[in-house]
Amino acid sequence: MRSKIFLSTIIHKRFFPFKHQFKYIVPSLFLNLNDLKNIEKKFAFFSINRFNLFSFNEKDHGYRDDRKLEKFVKDYLNKYNIKFDNLKIMILCFPRIIGYVFNPLSIIYCFNNENLISIFYEVKNTSNEQHTYFFKGDALSKKIQLKHSCSKQFYVSPFIGMKAYYDFKNSINNKKINVAIDLFDQNNQKILTATQYGDFKEIGYYGMLKYLLLNPFLTFKVMGAILFEAFRIIVKGGKYYSRQKKPNDTITFEGSF
Repeated sequence: MRSKIFLSTIIHKRFFPFKHQFKYIVPSLFLNLNDLKNIEKKFAFFSINRFNLFSFNEKDHGYRDDRKLEKFVKDYLNKYNIKFDNLKIMILCFPRIIGYVFNPLSIIYCFNNENLISIFYEVKNTSNEQHTYFFKGDALSKKIQLKHSCSKQFYVSPFIGMKAYYDFKNSINNKKINVAIDLFDQNNQKILTATQYGDFKEIGYYGMLKYLLLNPFLTFKVMGAILFEAFRIIVKGGKYYSRQKKPNDTITFEGSF
């Protein structure tokens, strides 16, 4: 797959203990790590691992230090004996805008030849902590319609407790992505559904500038929306769950999809 712009709709629906919903339309990037240098050469306003109007920085993902995202992925594929000989790494995320980004969820898709062999769901909270849910599998890239589950391992919202689990539905083809994540409590009561879906757009000079300039405050909008929705939940009487700050980033292997 080639790098593309992903024009996505994000919807959050809360069902319990009260109803709450919001919806936003935002552009994301779906990047092939092998394309990064070529993309940087094409667009004066877009850079890799350095400041620009728009940029992608590998320090926002994986180990979140000077080590490459590719190394992070390969380290965990090797650790869990996931074989590859022609690895292609794609990441779905927001770009930095004027040096700032907040990615509540980034998804890393790992392909070997034509097969999807692994997915990393990177989840961040507003305290800049990160936990990654890591799955392995073997799915033909033309027929990717996945369902998988795992226990909640990471404090994200102060209005949702830790005794819960996620159901993931993830479908992707050459034209679009559809990701749906359902959160259930320990009594199997559905608490919320988060979805991100939309169509790919080709990365061209004017197309990229158009979609990104239509949302010049994209990442600020994401953080602002989170804080605004938190205020609305407080007004509705949402229960607050305290927690201890996590000392470092974590990752859990969650089995097969």
